[in-house]
Amino acid sequence: MSLVDILGSARSGLTAAQAALKTVSTNIANVGTPGYAREAVNLTTSVIQGRVVGVAVGEPSRIADTFLEDIVYNRAGDAGRADAEATYLDRLQSLLGEPGAQGGIPARMDAITAAATAMTGLSNSPQTVGNFVRQVEDAIASLQQLAQDTHQVQADAEAEIGYNVDRVNSLLTRIHQLNGEVARLDGLGRSTSGAADQRMQAVEELSGLLSITVRHQPDGRITIDSADGKVLIDRQLRQLSYAISGGGAAQGKYPPINLHFADEAGNIGAATGEQLSGAASGGTIGGLITLRDTVVPGFTDKLGLLFGGLAEAVNSASNASTAMPPPNSLAGRATGLTGADRLGFTGQAQFAVTDAQGTLVATTTVDFSALGAGATVTTAVAAINAGLGATATASLDPLTGALTLTAANAANGVSIGQGTPPSDRAGVGFSQFFGLNDVIQSAESALVPSGFAPTDAHGFTTGQTVELMLRDAQGRELASASLAPQTGGTFATLLTNLNASPLAAYGSFSMDARGRFVFTPQPGAAGARISIPSDSTDRSGTGRTFTALSGLTGSWAGLESGAVRKELVGNPTRLPLATLQSGIAVGAKALGSGDVSGALAQVNALSASRDFAAHGTASLERYTSDLMGGIGSAASIAKDRLTDATARRTDAVNRRDSFSGVNLDEELTQMVVLQNSYSASARVITAASQMYDTLLEMTR
Repeated sequence: MSLVDILGSARSGLTAAQAALKTVSTNIANVGTPGYAREAVNLTTSVIQGRVVGVAVGEPSRIADTFLEDIVYNRAGDAGRADAEATYLDRLQSLLGEPGAQGGIPARMDAITAAATAMTGLSNSPQTVGNFVRQVEDAIASLQQLAQDTHQVQADAEAEIGYNVDRVNSLLTRIHQLNGEVARLDGLGRSTSGAADQRMQAVEELSGLLSITVRHQPDGRITIDSADGKVLIDRQLRQLSYAISGGGAAQGKYPPINLHFADEAGNIGAATGEQLSGAASGGTIGGLITLRDTVVPGFTDKLGLLFGGLAEAVNSASNASTAMPPPNSLAGRATGLTGADRLGFTGQAQFAVTDAQGTLVATTTVDFSALGAGATVTTAVAAINAGLGATATASLDPLTGALTLTAANAANGVSIGQGTPPSDRAGVGFSQFFGLNDVIQSAESALVPSGFAPTDAHGFTTGQTVELMLRDAQGRELASASLAPQTGGTFATLLTNLNASPLAAYGSFSMDARGRFVFTPQPGAAGARISIPSDSTDRSGTGRTFTALSGLTGSWAGLESGAVRKELVGNPTRLPLATLQSGIAVGAKALGSGDVSGALAQVNALSASRDFAAHGTASLERYTSDLMGGIGSAASIAKDRLTDATARRTDAVNRRDSFSGVNLDEELTQMVVLQNSYSASARVITAASQMYDTLLEMTR
């Protein structure tokens, strides 16, 4: 080997040592940089014409394991979803307050029962009656405030979905651009480490927002699919399109997240025809969609049912009683019935006119069962009027179907009591069904089940529509249908239409004994829930919609407009507490001024079991406890799931970083080796230089 060859080999050794030292110094400088994968210099033997002439220095390569990186992406999606669910469920739980808190819903219910119990005492006074009315008011206000706060949680989840969609689009654009940079550098034979590190960090953030699948291509690019198989990135960039991105409003139905092609700058173009599958998309966005579409609406429905149960309990007692002195007129509310509708009542009810002291002026007991199977509401009104003669008049509003009973003499009052057997339609008495002596009212609900039978005319007209949507327990939309009633049809027709709709693939519709529509999911769709995003129906002009009459969702209960009757707010002593006595002759006392038997009826009604439709039968206390406990349990499970998902993600990150991260001890050891190598190459150059000088001296 010539001296020139020796010098060339030694110089290549110096260059290799310098390049390796530079790589080591870069690794050490990034020892604390998140997502940095260490580099290693590529050294190969330099061979020219079959002879080894030193070492060749290649581009530094990134030390990383794509399998470990993919595990991080998978677990980041689980952690993102768990974090969203835990955060919002904890917020829902905080709205309910601590168990036993004075301002909590259970305490409000207990306060109503305590106030009703106080009215049963001998020392009953206007103050105790006023306290009962105030407690009912406070409970309704608390439920309404809780419903408003819950809607705000839903709105906040919706706003966060919009913000995250925008962030996903930004990340997709960034990843697509880095894809091109990695492919370009790889094609030129240059190091792709920097661009690959940046891309990995962007993909990791994206995987927390959406569950994704990453595939690695031979040219260094990656392709990304969503968890439900939708292509997000290949050689063509896609962007998400969300119609109300960041709008932040609670509503019944939300637009889908559509996929669009996009140019290199991320500008949205033509639609791909695909959509993300809601909650099934996973990640933070999937968790937020589950909360927005399933958890929060389900909780709101339960609040509505709680209000409906409270109204039914309080009103059942008040409608079995009367105020003392009795009012001159009792005005009911719209029930959805018209005069021509089937009466549907069995049993008996007593109607009476008394003077201000409770002396009976006139009375009649109407046996609804005896009116015949073809009896209509008008038939019952006529029977009441015939029995009371000219002393009082019952009338039915032809527009709303509201019933009114008014004494002819302004000095007299009217009262209603149950007979033996008691009047009954859909499990409630005549007075309660028509709301003649209600304590709790709602402008949007009759507060009682409709009592319709499948053979009854539905009363809706052609052109009116109801939109129904079915979601599974995770919030994924299973099916939707538009119910379009035709004029002259029956409720059986509506059932037939529903059972022929796409919803029937997951369950069946029927009507129960109280006239409520019931959806029974198939075993494979257990936990599926019906929602009604929009409803333009109006039964026979009464103002009652299909939603309010069907009872398919908790929104039928009318919590939003619920309130204590205005007359009671201004004068609590008008609370019905006396009981109309049966079998009393005209001219005798039918009402007593000190009668507070209606207070005991309130206590009994508040403690009795109630029918909460699909949620079973329970007392108000038990249902309230279950409501509180359900959210508390869900929040606790979500926290545990977050702890587990976070630990699994951390473990995956640690495994990835233990392979590709910088180890200071290893790098410092490598530095010593490289220093020695550099020194050895320098000594070879020095020796060769000295030999060259000796040869020159020999020629002189």
